Amino acid sequence: MSDATEGQRIYAIGDVHGRLDLLDAMLARLRADLAARPHPRPLLVMLGDYVDRGPSSRGVLDRLIGIEASDLPSVFLLGNHDSYIEAYLSDPEWYDRTYHWLHSAMGGGATLASYGVRDAHERDPRATHDAFAAAFPAEHAAFLDRCRLWHRIGGYVFVHAGIRPGVPMEAQNRDDLIWIREPFLSSRRDFGFKVVHGHTIVPRVEHHPNRIAVDTGAVRSGKLSCLLLEGAEVALLEASGPVPWPEGSGLGEPAPGGGLRFGLRRLWSGR
Repeated sequence: MSDATEGQRIYAIGDVHGRLDLLDAMLARLRADLAARPHPRPLLVMLGDYVDRGPSSRGVLDRLIGIEASDLPSVFLLGNHDSYIEAYLSDPEWYDRTYHWLHSAMGGGATLASYGVRDAHERDPRATHDAFAAAFPAEHAAFLDRCRLWHRIGGYVFVHAGIRPGVPMEAQNRDDLIWIREPFLSSRRDFGFKVVHGHTIVPRVEHHPNRIAVDTGAVRSGKLSCLLLEGAEVALLEASGPVPWPEGSGLGEPAPGGGLRFGLRRLWSGR
């Protein structure tokens, strides 16, 4: 895959979940890398799940809309948590497969609070819904409508959750693209491309022969991860620049030339 990125340098950022502090720190790292190592065709790919659980969902969407209008080319993918907003606005009684959006496990209450709708569990459900519908900006709804389900560049497919093995991309089911875990995670199938995804939290970024998992649990771990892809190179953005990262390795292992592969935890944590 010598030209796996079709001449582009791709920065793929995992699930943000309302952590605007971590997103801003990562964007600063990205721009610093571009300033130090200019590239004619950079591309930012956001892997979805911008909202819920963290304190600043509204701020995150504002920031992403600003990026969309900036000089940095970007692709924004839809995550399952992002899809909850449209579902809730359409039907305040809507449940996913297990929980209502405002259940503590889903984190919708934190999203409502970021729009000024607080104490959702203590309010009348209809009043809560109506207050959020009034507070949710049309430009935020339009942004989520523009988010893609998947995006392919050369030897990579970017998607929030994963894919259904054996199904062509054009025939993939929307729910699978934003929800799937198994049989995708355990599949050893050669998909014909490498899938870059979030959704399933991993303690450190995982690089497998057929996929790369980038969701390192920003809310729980205080760590937001960014994958850097350029040609055949696969790296992680660090304070000192990208560090080569071979297939099968994990973050925090010694680099061939010494040092650590992952040296930005304290910077990404917002502490």
